[in-house]
Amino acid sequence: MPKKGSESTKEEESETKKEGKSKSSSVATPIAPIANPLAGRKLTKKVLKLVKKASKEKAVKRGVKEVVKAIRKGEKGLCVIAGDISPIDVITHVPVYCEDNNILYVYVPSKEALGTASQTKRPTSCVLVGPKADSELQGSFKEINQLVKEITPSV
Repeated sequence: MPKKGSESTKEEESETKKEGKSKSSSVATPIAPIANPLAGRKLTKKVLKLVKKASKEKAVKRGVKEVVKAIRKGEKGLCVIAGDISPIDVITHVPVYCEDNNILYVYVPSKEALGTASQTKRPTSCVLVGPKADSELQGSFKEINQLVKEITPSV
């Protein structure tokens, strides 16, 4: 009999934990402490606009797996990483790859906004934008690269 009583309290505790999780998931997740350089509002808008245009031209690699694969193959561009990824361990290696291969990267506050901009229905953790040489995006790509260089801390 004591087991039955202890089981019911365990069930109650697990239910309250589940309720607590659902409540905390509705609260916006904080931006990761490693999200540096984090784009400001204006730069975020420009970066997301660039991602949207690039995805229409099929010049985007979406997701950690695809981005890392492209970097290993030697593709160049601008890596855009979401700052609200949880757990953070999923993307911590991407900036290291970018630095090793001299690719600029910038964090944006929201994975949902990044997913929407990259023309997917799902939130996206990171995107590599690499416009083709004869692309219309070259002008805005160079402008955003310059702005990202300005906010990137020098090593």
